Amino acid sequence: MANLRQTPLTCSGHTRPVVHLAFSDITESGYFLISACKDGKPMLRQGDTGDWIGTFEGHKGAVWGVALNREANRAATGAADFNAKVWDAVTGEEIHSFQHNHIVKSVNFSSDSTLFATGSNEKLVRIFDLNKPEANPMIFSGHTSGIRHVIFFRGDSHLVTCADDRTLRVWDRTSGQEVQKLDFSAIPSSLEVSRDGSTLTVTHGNVVSFWDAQSLKKIREFTVPTQVNSASLHPDKTIFVCGGEDLKMYKFDYTTGTEIVEFFGHFGPVHCVRFSPDGELYASGSEDGTLRLWQTTVGKTYGLWKCVEGNPLSAESVAPPKE
Repeated sequence: MANLRQTPLTCSGHTRPVVHLAFSDITESGYFLISACKDGKPMLRQGDTGDWIGTFEGHKGAVWGVALNREANRAATGAADFNAKVWDAVTGEEIHSFQHNHIVKSVNFSSDSTLFATGSNEKLVRIFDLNKPEANPMIFSGHTSGIRHVIFFRGDSHLVTCADDRTLRVWDRTSGQEVQKLDFSAIPSSLEVSRDGSTLTVTHGNVVSFWDAQSLKKIREFTVPTQVNSASLHPDKTIFVCGGEDLKMYKFDYTTGTEIVEFFGHFGPVHCVRFSPDGELYASGSEDGTLRLWQTTVGKTYGLWKCVEGNPLSAESVAPPKE
């Protein structure tokens, strides 16, 4: 099946660049995908097919960061209107809105969905208690430039962040103190914690690097042919995918760094890439305003991809939402 052509599903509906995306865990209803877009209208989709479920309406500026909790009943968004919002992902209703003093770039839920973290251009991390949303948040300061990503980490006992100050930092959630720090030669453009919590994937310049989540010792790093904006490690750690400024999608062997395949699909730089929770597909978001879903194993019957006697039928593009 090695020579089968990759046929991505194209998810339309956004009108501006798609800058971030996130998957839920696998639930009784499958798994879900949320996308952040500069059009200010984050969208929820069925994860394995890309079928549009709904659009969260309420932000008055570009949405930069999105998250789904594990059960996919809560969504979060951070935007250029200086607000972070928590939504009921079933009804689409806004539950909480937290005012900030600058653009909110990143949002994340704790594993039990009781805590909510934001990272903003104020250079601050905030943690809100969703059981007491009116209470003042914990504030972590130390970054010297805007924060790009914040993720709960190490069983929610810590947070990991990266920022335009070219650093990655680990914070003790109880004390609010920075406990570890990595310096990079370029701004870390994306940050992912592996599904088992053991490995950090960081992109910076044209490098994808992997780090031990406890010691922050570098496991390996590879140089890729473009300025890379995002990378994702497969749940079984055999391969990773990445995309960036040259519009291509790349798949590499995680152990050796050997390039397995590269292909065009988007018509603009790739801003975000993530594997689904089962590892069967990965999603990419681009400057071209689309999300695309790609099969990890080309030719396998999965979701909307049908394989008949070894020949894959062309997967249909997912229609834009009717609004």
